[in-house]
Amino acid sequence: MNIFSIMPFSSMAMSGKIIDLRNLLAIRFTEAPMPMGTRLVTGFASFDQPIGGGLPKGAITELISPRGNAGSASLIHAFIHGAYRDQYFVALIDGRDSFDPCALGNSILRQLLWVRCTKALEAVKAVDLLLRDGNFPLVILDLILNSPAELGKIPQTTWYRLQRLAESVPTACLVLTRYEMVTSAQLKLVLESSWNLEILEKQNAISQLRIVVKRSHLKSDIPPSLRYGAVSNSQQSVVC
Repeated sequence: MNIFSIMPFSSMAMSGKIIDLRNLLAIRFTEAPMPMGTRLVTGFASFDQPIGGGLPKGAITELISPRGNAGSASLIHAFIHGAYRDQYFVALIDGRDSFDPCALGNSILRQLLWVRCTKALEAVKAVDLLLRDGNFPLVILDLILNSPAELGKIPQTTWYRLQRLAESVPTACLVLTRYEMVTSAQLKLVLESSWNLEILEKQNAISQLRIVVKRSHLKSDIPPSLRYGAVSNSQQSVVC
C-alpha cells in the first residue's frame, strides 16, 4: 500500500524519528491545499451539525470516547474519506499504533500521513512538529488506547503550548481520548454512541454517531439549541 508512514518511535531513537518526520514534511507536504473558511467541514452531518458546521480551525477539539464501541475508529476512517473527497491531507498521530488501514483503498490513503507511535509522549511531540509545519488542514491525535498511567505523564502545560501553536495555523486539531484530559481544548465533545455488529455492517453507519457538546468556548458559532450538553443523533450523512 502507498501509505506515507513513520515507523514506530522508540525512546532511544526519538530524535532521529523526529528528523525523519521533519524531512518527510519538507519533501512531500510543502504545497498541501488548505480548505477555506474558519471551519473544516467533514461532510458528515451527524458530526458537523452539533458543532456549528465543522471542526474549528486554529483550535484544539477534544473528542472523548468513554466506550470501546462508540465508533471512534470508524470516525477516523470517515475523516480520511472526507480528506480524499475534498482533496486535502490529513495527519493521523496514532498513539498506540492501532490504526487499521486495510479497509481503505490505496488512492484514499494517499491523502494520509500516518505517524505510528507506541507512547503518548512520543505522539504529543509529533503533534507539536505537525502544528509548527502548518500544512495540514486536519491533525488527529488518537490517544484512546494509551494507558491512564502514561497519559498522566503529559504535563498540562503541554496542551496550552499546543493550543498556542494551533492558533497560529489554519489547522483543525482533534484529540481523541478515553476520558477528559485536554485542559486547553476550546471545544469538548463526548461520543456517546454504542455500536453493535449490525450497525457496523450498514453502509451509512457513520450517521448513527451520537455527539454531545460538553463544553465550548466557541459559543457564537454553535446554535443555542446545541450548546452545553445538547445531543445530535442525525440520520443524515454523505456517502463517499
